[in-house]
Amino acid sequence: MNPHSNQPNPRNSRPLRALPASALRVMLAATLLCLTAHAADKKSAPPAKPAAEYAANDAHPNEHVTVAAEPCEDPKQCPFFRLAYIQHGLLPIRVIFTNDSDRAISLEDARMQFISANNDKIPAATEDDINRRIFDLHSTQPIHIPLDPFPIKRTPVDKKIGEDDKDFGFQGTVVNAHSTLAGYLFYDIKDLDEPALKHAEFYVKMVHTLDGTKELFAFTISLDKWLAANPDAPSNHPRR
Repeated sequence: MNPHSNQPNPRNSRPLRALPASALRVMLAATLLCLTAHAADKKSAPPAKPAAEYAANDAHPNEHVTVAAEPCEDPKQCPFFRLAYIQHGLLPIRVIFTNDSDRAISLEDARMQFISANNDKIPAATEDDINRRIFDLHSTQPIHIPLDPFPIKRTPVDKKIGEDDKDFGFQGTVVNAHSTLAGYLFYDIKDLDEPALKHAEFYVKMVHTLDGTKELFAFTISLDKWLAANPDAPSNHPRR
């Protein structure tokens, strides 16, 4: 047994020298930068309210279900998105389902369309649609298919599109009894006459009870209601 086994090693017994103030400032700045970058990467949208609290909604009292549509025309009103969807002609619409009934409903087969004043029926854009609009500079060019078959290389979807869908899209297809489910969808309104929202409607059909025994009546939401509640919206002040 070594009687000195609990004694400090003389080589390790020298007092620690304090770091210079300049080094401490650099370390603190680096730490704050990392924390700021991490916080900036965490995106969040305002919590969804019950659908009846939004200006543009359609309530079915007999079915105890209300659906609302909340467009975002101004990037300043939805700054949490990672990409400039609005600037590329893609309109984000938050769709809110509030189920006040005693049984769950399913959105698995639901169809949600933007219907313009000219009756253009526009489905929600897919991730591929969004990716082409934002990143493919040749998306408007005609596609020439050669006679000889060849493997088609699919352009991968930008990860920010997937991240936005994960954070702000629908997190499921079931709206439980006495609950609210909401998510953002994107609609290609680039080629519509301005103002695109004026006299437009948001149409939702093929919503079923979860057991599949009943299909709910279709929901028709006038977006003029949203414009009336948002007098400063771009569609109320179209470009000349």
